[in-house]
Amino acid sequence: MLESLFFTKHLEDDETVTIIVHKYIGVAWQSLFWPTVLFLAGWGFLALAPVPTALILVLLWSVFTAVWWLRNFLDYYLDAWLITDHGIVALQWEGWFHRTSQRILYSDVQGVTYEIKGLLGTLNRYGTLSIEKISTGAAVSLSHVRHPKRIETIILQNMEAYLHKKNLKNVKHVQDLLAEFVAEKIQLRDISAAEKQEEPKRTIVTRRV
Repeated sequence: MLESLFFTKHLEDDETVTIIVHKYIGVAWQSLFWPTVLFLAGWGFLALAPVPTALILVLLWSVFTAVWWLRNFLDYYLDAWLITDHGIVALQWEGWFHRTSQRILYSDVQGVTYEIKGLLGTLNRYGTLSIEKISTGAAVSLSHVRHPKRIETIILQNMEAYLHKKNLKNVKHVQDLLAEFVAEKIQLRDISAAEKQEEPKRTIVTRRV
């Protein structure tokens, strides 16, 4: 449901998503911990002091912490990579009114690398995944990716399939051009032969006149 709501609009009509890559779920829990604790603390305070004034304060507090929680959740969930059959769509959410989207076609990918660093990264099996572009030489990275080697393998497999399909299309296009060229040559040859056969007849008719 959330995927179709937030991510479908970034895809082409004939594009298929293989996998959506988010950051390690622990990153989300870290950012959601304090909003959740403070939200529950407000209602705990209301249970200890069930008075109208406290209810109003707790409701305002709940709205504040809920917006805080939602903001942190979207910051985690919308920082993602869409691995498709055409390429990678790198999305980044930087606030309520600021989002960025970068599309990297497999034909523009020079290399895919990953790095697992530190004790927590090793234990939880997350690291930084990077893609280097041919056109600019710049690298696009996503940190805290769970099982980065598996994601790297998926990207390389999709890349191989995409380039193979593209080469087949190019070969077919060249074959069509050659077939069209040969057909035009044959047609011109037939027209030329027909004109040569008609020339004597025209000459005979002219002599009779």
